[in-house]
Amino acid sequence: MSALRFGTHAIAVFGVVLLAAGCRAEPRGKLETAVATKAKHWVFVRNKEAKNPVSPTLENIADGKVTFSHYCVACHGLDGQNTGVPFADNMSPPVPSLASTNVQSYTDGQLKWVIDNGIFPSGMPASKGILTDEEIWSIVVYIRHLPPTGSLGEPAMYSAEDGDAPTKDSTQAR
Repeated sequence: MSALRFGTHAIAVFGVVLLAAGCRAEPRGKLETAVATKAKHWVFVRNKEAKNPVSPTLENIADGKVTFSHYCVACHGLDGQNTGVPFADNMSPPVPSLASTNVQSYTDGQLKWVIDNGIFPSGMPASKGILTDEEIWSIVVYIRHLPPTGSLGEPAMYSAEDGDAPTKDSTQAR
C-alpha cells in the first residue's frame, strides 16, 4: 500500500514540475549542446577504433561521392554541407554540415557506425542492409575530402530545373 502511495505522489510531483517548468520545445543551449556532443563522441557512437580499409585515392573518393549521391544527398546536399537542402536547418536537431568540426572530429570508425546505424532520435537513418561495408567506407573517404561549400550546386530534386520537381501548377492541381 505504501509503495502505491509513493508512486502516486511521485507522479503528482513530476506533473507539478512539468507544469512549473513548462512543456515547450526550445533550441538547445550551449551547455546542453556541449554535453550532448561529448556524450555522442565518447559514449553513444561506437566503433571508435575501427580503421578504414579503403584508402583515400582519387578513385575511391570518386566512388564514395557516387554512393553518397545515391544515399545521402537528399539531406546533406551534393557537397555534404546541406547546400540546396530546404529543410536542413528546420529539423530538430538540424542536419549537420559534414564539413563541420563536430562531424570531422569523429574517427572513421565512428562515421561508419553512424552511417550503418543512424542516430536516433535525429532524422539520420540506418543504412544497415542497404549499403555494403565497402560502400560505407567509401562514403567515409568522401566525407573526409568534401568539395568547397556550394561548388556542386543543389540536388536536382530540389531544383526547379528538375523535370520531376513539383511546380506551382502541379501542386495546385492536387
